[in-house]
Amino acid sequence: MLYPMSPKVAQLKRKLESFMDRNIYPNEERFYREAEELGPWKVYPVVEELKPLARAEGLWNLFLPDSRHGAGLTNLEYAPLCEVMGRSHLAPEVFNCSAPDTGNMEVLERYGTEKDKERWLKPLLAGEIRSCFAMTEPAVASSDATNIESSIVRDGDHYVINGRKWYTTNATDPRCKICIFMGKTDPDNADRHKQQSMILVPMDTPGVEVKRPLPVFGFYGVPDRASEVVFTDVRVPKENMLLGEGRGFEIAQGRLGPGRIHHCMRLIGLSERTLEKMCRRVRSRVAFGKPVSEQTVTQERIAEARIMIEQARLLTLNAAYAMDTVGNKVAKAEIAMIKVAVPNMACQIIDWAIQAHGGGGTSNDFGLTQAYATARLLRLADGPDEVHRNQIARFELKKYSNA
Repeated sequence: MLYPMSPKVAQLKRKLESFMDRNIYPNEERFYREAEELGPWKVYPVVEELKPLARAEGLWNLFLPDSRHGAGLTNLEYAPLCEVMGRSHLAPEVFNCSAPDTGNMEVLERYGTEKDKERWLKPLLAGEIRSCFAMTEPAVASSDATNIESSIVRDGDHYVINGRKWYTTNATDPRCKICIFMGKTDPDNADRHKQQSMILVPMDTPGVEVKRPLPVFGFYGVPDRASEVVFTDVRVPKENMLLGEGRGFEIAQGRLGPGRIHHCMRLIGLSERTLEKMCRRVRSRVAFGKPVSEQTVTQERIAEARIMIEQARLLTLNAAYAMDTVGNKVAKAEIAMIKVAVPNMACQIIDWAIQAHGGGGTSNDFGLTQAYATARLLRLADGPDEVHRNQIARFELKKYSNA
C-alpha cells in the first residue's frame, strides 16, 4: 500500500467492520422502512438504538482530529474508516460522523466561544442534538456563493437576519437545535469575499420557519433531510457572530475542505458495496444460455469499475495526505479533483449495477436507487462539478503564466 494503515487505524477498521456486520447491515431494511413510513420530520428509532452501542465500543466521533473529543486521527488515518461507514446510509449518523454535523462541530471547535461550545458543541459531540448549515438559496445561482442575498444586519447588541435558504440538511429533524447561517453583513464591500459572515441561530428563535422537506430524486429523509427554511427578522445576540464580520468565506473554506473529502471517502465505500452487489447479481442470473457474469459486456464493466474505484481511492488518499501535510488551503487542487472524480465514478458504477439488476435495479429493493441519489446529489453539493473543474484549470494554467 502507498498509504499503509497504522496499527491503531487497522484495529479501529476491524472493530468498525465487525460492528457493521453485526448491527448496521442487518438493520438497513428497517432503517429505509422507518425513513419512508415516518418521513423527514421524525427521528428514526433504529438510529437512536444503535448510537449507544457504537459509543460503547469506542466507535464515536472518529472524524474529529481533536483527541479530547474524538479519535485524534488525521485525514489520512480517517479515510479507510470513513470508507467503511460509507457502505451504508445508516452508518454515519450511528457513529456520530454524519454531515452536516461533522463540519458544524469542527466550526464550533475552531471558532466558537467557550459558551458556544458548552451550549452547542458538547451536546453535538454526545449525539444528543443535531444541527444544520444554511448557505444555499433558491433565488440565486448558489454555485457562486458571493451571490448570497440573505442579510445579517447589526442592531445594537443583536443581529437581525432575513433570508430564504434551501437544501439545508437536517432542518426537519426534531433534534436539530442550532443552525450555522451564512449571509451578508457588508453587501457594498469592494471585496466580494468579505461581504459574507456566519452566525449561530438557535432553531427555536422567533422568525425561523422550516417550510418544507425537499425530496432528493423522490426520497425524503434518505439520503438527505434537505429542507427549505425561511428566516424573517430573526434576532440573535451579537456574540453569536462567528470569528467576526466579513469572515464567512474564510470559515466556509475551512469547513468545506474536510466535508468534501469525507463525502468522497464515503462514496468510495458505497461504490465498493455497489460493485459487490453487481458481482453477486450477475453470478446468480442466467440469460441466453449462460450466466450474465460470462457476458463480455458485464466483465468489461466489472473490470472498469474496479479500475475506477482504485483510481478514486488513490486520488482521495493523496488529497487527505496533502491536507494533513500542507493544509487545506494549499491542497485546494487535490480536494477539487476528488470532488469531481469520485461522484462521477460512483454514478457510473451504480448505473452499471442498476443495469445488471434489470428492472429490479430501478426499485428500492436493492438500495441502488438510494445510492444513485446520493452520488448524483454529490455532483452538486459543496460546489458543482463545473466550479471545481474551472478551479482545477486555473491552477493548471497558472503554472504557465510566465511561459
